[in-house]
Amino acid sequence: MRARLSPGLLVGSGLVLMLLLVLPTLALLLRSARPALGSALLDPTVTAALRLSLTTTAVSLLATVVFGTPVAYLLARYAFRGKVVLEALLDLPLVLPPVVAGLALLLLVGRRGLLGAPLAAIGVHVAFTSTAVVLAQLFVASPLYIRSMKAAFRSTPRSLEAAAITLHATRLRAFRRVTLPLTLPAFVEGCVLTWTRALGEFGATIVVAGSLAGRTQTMPLAIYAELERNLDAALAMGAILTLAAFGLLLLFRRLTRSA
Repeated sequence: MRARLSPGLLVGSGLVLMLLLVLPTLALLLRSARPALGSALLDPTVTAALRLSLTTTAVSLLATVVFGTPVAYLLARYAFRGKVVLEALLDLPLVLPPVVAGLALLLLVGRRGLLGAPLAAIGVHVAFTSTAVVLAQLFVASPLYIRSMKAAFRSTPRSLEAAAITLHATRLRAFRRVTLPLTLPAFVEGCVLTWTRALGEFGATIVVAGSLAGRTQTMPLAIYAELERNLDAALAMGAILTLAAFGLLLLFRRLTRSA
């Protein structure tokens, strides 16, 4: 007789993992509910880090959409030599250790880097500036958007674009009026995943941009810096990041379920 797994065993083993995934978040949110945390949100360190994080993630997300959409379309619709290698290189930031990603960026835009040296010669410095923060976020988060849109473009029938073109629509118009609306769920998902990943970026940012308060210190870097000096401020920022990520993911799931 074949051995059968009892439902109780399946539920019990699954419950252990669910608790492991849920309880840390609950612990953070419960600890963050103290009255003292309200004043911590007004701390200059918190407000500066929040402002910088919102600004840099907005820029990196916009750059990801503008430059990542054509890349995803190219990979989804065209075959060319070296495509597999290119796809692997574009996915590489997802599996690189964050510190290695930061080191690679530093070797690119640092004072003696591949691009940093020529830029420094004309008075442009990228490393340890807010621009470096954006580059770090772009490097580690944009592959999520590209993967999402690539899958969406592949699943969209080409015949619909062809039909629009036969009705005298240009390729760009057919793409904008036919293809993009069909990929809207994937677009939203890619934007949500990219923004939340950029918002939580730590390792690459601290290597290539440092942790300069008011200049390059994003929310994750400020949390790390405040852990020993001001626990309430660290908890407040941690709660903000957690609620922002959870809210966006929940909103996306509700929208896709109702679509």
